Amino acid sequence: MTRTRTLLLTLPLALALGLFTGSAATAEPTTGTQAPQLVIDSDFPDPDVIEVDGTYHAYSTSSPGKGQVPHATAPDVRGPWTVQSDVFVGKETWPDWIRTTHGFWAPDVSERPDGTFLMYFTARNDDNGRMCLGAATADDPAGPFVPQDDPLVCNPEEGGNIDASSFVDTDGTHYLLYKNDGNAIGQPSILWLQRTDAAGTTLLGERRELLRNDQPADQGVIEAPVLVKRPSHYVLFFSAGVYTGGGYYTGYATAPSLDGPWTRAPEPLMTTDSLGGAVDGPGGQDVLDDTIVFHGHLPAGGRGMYTADLGWDADHPVVRGSTVRVEAEDATLHGVQPVDDATASGGAAVTGLDAEGDRVSVRVFAPADGGYTLRLGYAADGAVAQGLAVDDGPARAVGLPARDAGGWQELAVDLELSVGAHTLHLEHVRGSARLDSVDLA
Repeated sequence: MTRTRTLLLTLPLALALGLFTGSAATAEPTTGTQAPQLVIDSDFPDPDVIEVDGTYHAYSTSSPGKGQVPHATAPDVRGPWTVQSDVFVGKETWPDWIRTTHGFWAPDVSERPDGTFLMYFTARNDDNGRMCLGAATADDPAGPFVPQDDPLVCNPEEGGNIDASSFVDTDGTHYLLYKNDGNAIGQPSILWLQRTDAAGTTLLGERRELLRNDQPADQGVIEAPVLVKRPSHYVLFFSAGVYTGGGYYTGYATAPSLDGPWTRAPEPLMTTDSLGGAVDGPGGQDVLDDTIVFHGHLPAGGRGMYTADLGWDADHPVVRGSTVRVEAEDATLHGVQPVDDATASGGAAVTGLDAEGDRVSVRVFAPADGGYTLRLGYAADGAVAQGLAVDDGPARAVGLPARDAGGWQELAVDLELSVGAHTLHLEHVRGSARLDSVDLA
């Protein structure tokens, strides 16, 4: 007798790859998912982007040939981008604490209530040798930015302080986020939140710890905090790992209030693998409405600037092009059964897709309209066909070729999806197959 079991898998954290489309969902072939776009194909690491009067301004870590604080502009966040001149004042006017022979890291620029512009930057302190946070101001987003006489945050005993970013809450309260560079001296690296005045240059009250480098995937490093307020909670984006390698990644955590508790997402938001190798070491991110901006290693050297569509599923971020694996045994199962299988990716698989009505259903979310790619991990001993349907739409026949030697294999299927949440159904048509996993990108 066939047992029917129903467990609907929802991926609130994002099956970053939406495979479905609102009213326009279709299982018909398309061109597949859109990978992140390389919009500055030269060294432009740790990008920060703001929009002012219809022009987008990007700033990056110091780069040879581009100045102390490189600057680029574009009519749209997706480009085309034009690299401009350095926006920081000349070294002859710098205060004594800034080492003139060292570059700046990860600038953050924001517009202040009075219409002027504030830049947080990281510079080498010439007095203690550690990286410290400074503040500079300008009347125009194109500079010149003039630094204050003293560092804003400088605690050499905790490794120094780097990677500042600004955040204004819905009640108008201003905050500074940053990291203590503990990994530089064998101490914990912690992401901190510090209240400031509206000008962003005076610290108020005590700082609060948000996250620290306590996960194996962090490789001892957590950095680049960026905070976003969503209707139901706060979302803290961060980078982790060693930035010089492909293991560098972008993650996030959520909390119901700024006091926490902060809960990390179970999987990274973007990794080299989740992006299918399209970006190597994705990190140093910034968030601008429906776009995430970040850097990745370039084949010729340096780190270029990329953009990707960003969506929100139950206020959790979803990046188009970043793959998330769904184990088949965790999906909604109709007429089929999970079985233990040490050769399967999650240690189990689904068997019994061999009779009318047998079906596996998965909920996913598309962060933007367009093409997406589904990859099925399966095993088949003979000719097999499955019907692929989106939501309540008609099924499209998908052949699953058999492998002579048996074992698991993968089939890529392109879909056209509109933004939003949808359910993908894989239904029996002909033959018998085992299903290991569903990858969405």
